[in-house]
Amino acid sequence: MSSDVLSGGRLSSEERRRQILEAAMAVFGARGYEGATTDGVAQAAGVSQPYVVRLFGSKENLFLATFDDAKGRLLAAFRAALIRATAEGEAGPKLVGEAYVDLISVRGLHQTLSHGYLLGGHPVIGPAARRGFAEVWRFVRDEMGFSADDARTFMAEGMLISTMIGMRIVDDYGSDPQITELFRSCFPGELPHVLEVLPRGDERW
Repeated sequence: MSSDVLSGGRLSSEERRRQILEAAMAVFGARGYEGATTDGVAQAAGVSQPYVVRLFGSKENLFLATFDDAKGRLLAAFRAALIRATAEGEAGPKLVGEAYVDLISVRGLHQTLSHGYLLGGHPVIGPAARRGFAEVWRFVRDEMGFSADDARTFMAEGMLISTMIGMRIVDDYGSDPQITELFRSCFPGELPHVLEVLPRGDERW
């Protein structure tokens, strides 16, 4: 995306903020909190580093905003899937699971959440990550209506997929029989799409 043109005109402040959050999600997803920099996010977004700092104040604030955005997009996709399931007479868990897989196309979303969950000892990010994780758990229990055991299984499968994304293990699909089997087990109906959108080992973000 151009740094100052969208649909033929200059970006609004909200459009610019969205542009930076998209870039931050990709950069934090690939580099983690410690490895990412506001300069790297600025480069990915096509804006200046001082502009990123002016909007968000610090890397910590930028990560918190990015984590919250990732969590919000995740839950919005889940709720949309439940609404669709009701309208079409489909199984809600199946469509929610498909929505989780579809979000792989949002570069860095799953990994930004995972990085947040790994920062439990951070005095600011840790509490925010725990609240976010609990919010997802409540959604699975209350809105999806899962038992505790089914919710645990659902979220564990999601964390497995996030781990596979983070390892960029797609590079070994087709050459390693175990990895190939794992992919076919995790993505029986979406495998061609997943193989297309997963980040590769040589991709920067």
